[in-house]
Amino acid sequence: FSQGVLVLLAFLMVLLALVTILGNVLVILAFIMDRSLRHRSNYYFLNLAISDFAVGAFCIPIYIPYSLTGKWNLGRGICKLWLALDYLLCTASVFNIVLISYDRFLSVTKAVSYRAQQGITSNPVIKMVAIWVFAFLLYCPAILFWEHVAGHSVVPADQCYAEFFHNWYFLLCASTLEFFVPLLSVTYFNVHIFHNIRRRQQ
Repeated sequence: FSQGVLVLLAFLMVLLALVTILGNVLVILAFIMDRSLRHRSNYYFLNLAISDFAVGAFCIPIYIPYSLTGKWNLGRGICKLWLALDYLLCTASVFNIVLISYDRFLSVTKAVSYRAQQGITSNPVIKMVAIWVFAFLLYCPAILFWEHVAGHSVVPADQCYAEFFHNWYFLLCASTLEFFVPLLSVTYFNVHIFHNIRRRQQ
């Protein structure tokens, strides 16, 4: 990149990180300070805000110099940590969106039983924890241990990407679970909600 483009890109990336941090901090503070917001569905929005805040506070700032220079200068340890957190947080965000859609789906299609469980906080907490566990298991073990199982690393010393980056069958399986299944699930839930509300109005 030319010097002018570098400055512009750096500014836009820093701005993106700040907006991400500020927006999600406001969501978290609203949840903490306003007791009326502490009902079942908003726990899932809190979970989403936490994961997105961490992306803005940790993942984006570390990515900025790497993306602008094309070289990784922070060592293999920080690289592994950054990759694990980046994949974990982004996957958790996707799963949170699915959970929010599923919660809305239940609130519309099974309104009576849904309202009856509003005061039970254990249900959303269990689902929130499950999201982080599933998100961790999908990518993090492969990020941390792939090169040890394979016996060597395929990533150059001045680069930072996952060892499975060129392994198409792992990426296909992981992408199916992280993207295609959530996409179909969210589509199904929201289309069903739309038709349910439309049928009621008629």
